[in-house]
Amino acid sequence: MNGTIYTAAPPPTVSCPTEGTAVTFAVASQAQSDALTAYGEMVALPPGSDPGAGSLANLVLTPGVYTAAAGSFLLQGGDLTLDAQGDANAVWVFQMATSLTVGGPGAAFPQSVVLINGAQAKNVYWQVGSAATINAGGGGTMVGTIIANAGAAFSTSGSTNIVTLNGRALSLGASVTLVNTVINVPAP
Repeated sequence: MNGTIYTAAPPPTVSCPTEGTAVTFAVASQAQSDALTAYGEMVALPPGSDPGAGSLANLVLTPGVYTAAAGSFLLQGGDLTLDAQGDANAVWVFQMATSLTVGGPGAAFPQSVVLINGAQAKNVYWQVGSAATINAGGGGTMVGTIIANAGAAFSTSGSTNIVTLNGRALSLGASVTLVNTVINVPAP
């Protein structure tokens, strides 16, 4: 772990001398509030199209809002490409009432989100109504900020292939589980 962890109590220990203080609790509380606000703003956006009928595999999408008509998005059987068409400020928002599943079926099929023509990870957002499962078998690259209502899981115990997240993973009401995952936080 490189970076800083902001938590509530328990109080600091010898191995974690700067965690669990009033200051770290205040920072963590503000972050939770900000995530809830961002989630609400994504939910409030007008619904967009669902060009793959819930499947994002093998699509090339231009900037916009995409809404899973049946509630879930799957990225299985091929990668998703996001094409900014030369606009470094291009934004994608993916709305789903229930789940996001990237990779599979099975451990041998990791999937990735690919950015082209100026697309930036900091401009990709995933609003997940329940839980997100990202490359459970390991491998692949996920892009963007995922805000899930009921948790997110990257890879699974026993997987040895590294999953890369170029973005952030936030959960409003459950844990974010990371196994063999590298996170590259995009610059603001």
